[in-house]
Amino acid sequence: MHWGIRAVKCFSCFRPEKKTSPRRTASGEVATSPVANAAVSTRSGAPLMESEGLKHGQSSSEIRANGEPAERSSMAKNARAFTYRELATATKNFRSDYLLGEGGFGRVYKGQLENGQIVAVKQLDLNGFQGNREFLVEVLMLSLLHHPTLVSLVGYCADGDQRLLVYEYMALGSLADHLLDITTDQTPLSWHIRMKIAHGTAKGLEYLHEKANPPVIYRDLKSPNILLDEEYNPKLSDFGLAKLGPVGEKTHVSTRVMGTYGYCAPEYIKTGQLTIKTDVYSFGIFLLELITGRKAVDSTKPASDQILVNWAMPIIRDRRRYHELVDPLLRGEYPEKDLSQAVAVAAMCLHEEDSVRPYMSDAVVALGFLAEVPASCEEKPSIAPQKKQAEDPPLSDGTQQDKSTFDRQRVVAQAIEWGAMRQKQKAQTQGKTTDSQCITDPTEANRV
Repeated sequence: MHWGIRAVKCFSCFRPEKKTSPRRTASGEVATSPVANAAVSTRSGAPLMESEGLKHGQSSSEIRANGEPAERSSMAKNARAFTYRELATATKNFRSDYLLGEGGFGRVYKGQLENGQIVAVKQLDLNGFQGNREFLVEVLMLSLLHHPTLVSLVGYCADGDQRLLVYEYMALGSLADHLLDITTDQTPLSWHIRMKIAHGTAKGLEYLHEKANPPVIYRDLKSPNILLDEEYNPKLSDFGLAKLGPVGEKTHVSTRVMGTYGYCAPEYIKTGQLTIKTDVYSFGIFLLELITGRKAVDSTKPASDQILVNWAMPIIRDRRRYHELVDPLLRGEYPEKDLSQAVAVAAMCLHEEDSVRPYMSDAVVALGFLAEVPASCEEKPSIAPQKKQAEDPPLSDGTQQDKSTFDRQRVVAQAIEWGAMRQKQKAQTQGKTTDSQCITDPTEANRV
């Protein structure tokens, strides 16, 4: 979900994913997709009921999305069921001047509920290629998953054939509005705000991959799906393509290839085998976008430079050329050592062997240091207010500043080295068990 960017692109076709036949889990129980059996009432404001195959054959009472047992059997645990009339009233009958943007799901409007809460209302386009299945997945995921880096679902409407989703309102819209589709009168995002957004996004993926139970594969990480609040804190949105990750002895989830061109991992495109490392690859592309200010795919550029990862890889292999990656709009205002560490994280995430890519917790550690704003860095208030800057006392001398910078860079380097070593050790101990995970041919690594 984003306010005013492009539609989601599906590799195989522009139609909703068809329901697959039930599959057997390792225990022999029949499990379906999260929404295969979900029933939606057509009564006015009726709640969505849970799916029997909600979580690999579990009921919602057995699901622990944030480490705690679910307490209610309703699929939409904390989401309110709205009537169509209520949402029409909130958006002034979906008036054009309330329109925030349009995507693959449909149009998004700003609205105000009866209690005064400002919300964003996403209305399903009945003629669009994203359909009822994506609607159900989104309600299911955001009702069970709760984290500061995930957009909050206020409610939904399943009134007759109407399908609408109601979210918290994000004041600054999507990251793409401030990074990729910037106009001449906009102030470019500073380096430290970009790293702040990268760190927050990494924390969101870390929650989905390593704290949610079962794990969730986001499957559609991209700049238009990252929403920003008034302080540039990022939140993941649009969970219509999200999938439950492998559990037990399974190493991957086999699924039809869906996502956005330019962000999908090559092994996923090649085999349809989905793992959390698929999201890690997408995060590498996302981080490159933040560093370069370039789109994952830009048809306006020369043919050899249209795919961001293909353009960037030769530069990434030569440390002396890292400066060529930096967004020209930054006008050279970035710490060179921080750039090296950010590029190193992106390179690790884009590794052609998925088993060697870091876990998002490793990326969170490394990017956490890069997201800190040094006391000596004066951020322009028009770009983003930095409360921490006002609280930090000025450094008394250059020696103290140099020591602080050195210590920070040393810790970042250690975190990255530790993450890489961790992945190599795990890959070695897994042995033949990793054979079922698809490893692409090196010639296929950068082909999207």
